[in-house]
Amino acid sequence: MEDFEKLIGGAKPTLVDFYATWCGPCKMQAPILEQVKQSVGDKANIIKVDIDRNAELANRYRVQSVPTLIIFQNGEPVWRASGLHQAADLEAKINEALAH
Repeated sequence: MEDFEKLIGGAKPTLVDFYATWCGPCKMQAPILEQVKQSVGDKANIIKVDIDRNAELANRYRVQSVPTLIIFQNGEPVWRASGLHQAADLEAKINEALAH
């Protein structure tokens, strides 16, 4: 994923979902992320990274369980959590990042 640095490097928050195709909670997280995307619109980017296809990236950010969600802003992680998260919680974290 060669564009990753460019995607996370901007001032706009970018929520990255590190997931695996075989992960049950990851499958449950996907429609929640769609809901968040519709809610926040262009205020934030949301991208998914398959840890099996992008093992180097997963290792760089020390992803040890999936799903792991990280919000990046200006290339730096500003929030991180593992496990299934609800849309309202994710939207609040994105809005928090926008406030800084």
